[in-house]
Amino acid sequence: MKELSTAIGVSRPTLSRFFQDPESVSAVSRKKIQQALETVDYVPNFFFTRLNRKSTGVIGVILPHFNDPFFTSLLDVIELEAIKAGFTIITQGSHGDPELEARAAEKVLSMSPDGVLVAPLGGREGGDAFERLARKVPLVFVDSRPADTTTGIDFVGTDNAQSIGVIVNYLCRTGAPPALLGMPKLNSNSYERETAYIERMEALGHEPLLIDPSGVAPDWRFEEYGFNIMEAHFSRGRFDDSTILCANDRLAFGALRAANNHGLFPGGGKSSAAIRIAGHDDNPVSRFMTPSLTTMAQDVESLGRAAIHKLSTLIDPKPDAEETPGIQLFDAALRLRDSA
Repeated sequence: MKELSTAIGVSRPTLSRFFQDPESVSAVSRKKIQQALETVDYVPNFFFTRLNRKSTGVIGVILPHFNDPFFTSLLDVIELEAIKAGFTIITQGSHGDPELEARAAEKVLSMSPDGVLVAPLGGREGGDAFERLARKVPLVFVDSRPADTTTGIDFVGTDNAQSIGVIVNYLCRTGAPPALLGMPKLNSNSYERETAYIERMEALGHEPLLIDPSGVAPDWRFEEYGFNIMEAHFSRGRFDDSTILCANDRLAFGALRAANNHGLFPGGGKSSAAIRIAGHDDNPVSRFMTPSLTTMAQDVESLGRAAIHKLSTLIDPKPDAEETPGIQLFDAALRLRDSA
């Protein structure tokens, strides 16, 4: 900084203020510094320039997987909204492993973030880590939440009762009542969607039917999990003329592949097929499957915006701000396509 300020011809305090906030120096000095920086090989160290500040301007984001299109879409919205709010995000992946999730929470905390957004797995290890995290920095859960721990933390997610209710209503109105291919019990969404399915089916006077996953180990590779379950059932002549509601689109992709293996969607369309398959999430590739997937579209834009807004208000609370941790849920929208 000393060498650079001498080379540019401004004082070191002026140069320091410029890097913290260009608008804090005079227009003449600002133009002089900006022009000089174009001629030198100098990049301010992001972390060192924040060591002596009350705020680092960093938000930590912990997600289960980066190869899941839903989470990458959500992360895209979160990053853009964070930039608008003046923050930089640092991401960590838990890779479906509770121990890696707990380690990610500790690593993010070591970076002195202003706040953290987490889509948790729901395991005990992560819950304990997040309770420690929440005692030190503002924390918001997004998309899912631990089932039994960290109860006093804000949550932004999809209203699973609404979304599952809408698609069950549609499937029952247009054909045979659906059986449910549930998610492996890996996060809160798996429990909530199964519960919502059972309650809606009973409210409509139908017997809920959960597709047996016996012999297939729970796994975050939902496509493979769904394929293995339905391949085993279709091979035995089960569910080949049924309506199947999958708790997420990635499960439905596996079910669609298994159905196509057995020729259950002649020509790839619904017109001559006895089977119907529907999903949940509106994964970006859902409309390009064969057949294209009927599903519920989560409002990813609203989820990401609300999560950043909530975290921003916790980081810089207004005098009259609501202090009680809240739950903000968004409706999903039905997307009708060829599969059901």
